[in-house]
Amino acid sequence: MFARAAFARTSLRFTPAACSHRAYASAAANVPKKSNVLVYSAIAAIAGGAGYYYYSTTGVEKVEAVLGPPEVTLKGDGEWVDLKLAEITDVTHNTKKFRFKLPSENHVSGLKIASAILTKYKAPTDEKPTIRPYTPVNDEDARGYLDILVKKYDNGPMSTHIHSMSTDQTLSFKGPIPKYEWTPNKHEHVVLIAGGTGITPMYQLMRAILRNPEDNTKVTLVFGNLTEEDILLKNELEDLENSYPQRFKAFYLLDKAPKELGRATQGRVTKELLKTVLPEPGSGNNKIFVCGPPGMYKAVSGVKNSPSDQGEVAGLLKELGYKKEEVYKF
Repeated sequence: MFARAAFARTSLRFTPAACSHRAYASAAANVPKKSNVLVYSAIAAIAGGAGYYYYSTTGVEKVEAVLGPPEVTLKGDGEWVDLKLAEITDVTHNTKKFRFKLPSENHVSGLKIASAILTKYKAPTDEKPTIRPYTPVNDEDARGYLDILVKKYDNGPMSTHIHSMSTDQTLSFKGPIPKYEWTPNKHEHVVLIAGGTGITPMYQLMRAILRNPEDNTKVTLVFGNLTEEDILLKNELEDLENSYPQRFKAFYLLDKAPKELGRATQGRVTKELLKTVLPEPGSGNNKIFVCGPPGMYKAVSGVKNSPSDQGEVAGLLKELGYKKEEVYKF
């Protein structure tokens, strides 16, 4: 039986998957919003006349009231923009966060929800440049920088190149590349099924939904990884869980679960799990998003025919009765 309201459940047990989750609280957590830090700093730097904006406008409007409207870096005009690498942060044994400087401290990336960027690199011996898409993980309204998570693959020319970069070297960017246009309350409930680095577009979407006080969409995340150490954006996801316990629930699947968790050592997305966390097919204005490695697409939703062709729904979601219009593959 499908869960008509996964948010009402206080526990979830299933096998063979190893799973960890937080139950929803009866009241919203009182957690300060990080976006206010810039606002406090900016307001402190100017005369008191603009101070009232802090109380009367949204986070973005507060910043614009103090700093002025931002300039856009990636304008969707097909032009490549070279950005300088400013900072490198180790995330896991094979994944790093790369922060690139935008043209000025007043520039934003120009990304919308949900969209991605393209990166380009041409080695001296290459006939053609290598082009790869990434979804930045910083806030869309962040000024002065752009962050991407890059997992290094042994046979991945772009990931290998980026991991070899030093600060002050440049990389070419183009975008934004539109994916799934989001407007507040577009769906009642979204379920995000992600594997590995497939979390990045999911994080972009869920962050925008949850941080918008006018958006009442409920969000469920099913996130598969090899080990607990491989979970990307773990702290950021926990922050969202703690800040929005009434609207966001996350389930973590691990191929190799720690023994101290007392759970199975092997976990994959199964039909039994999906029946537990998904709304019933055709039961309302809901949407299931999928992003992960090729094997995950094949097993869960079926693959895309091309970037512009979603293809038919296959795999577990087809077996459970979901239609093409209920599923989106990043």
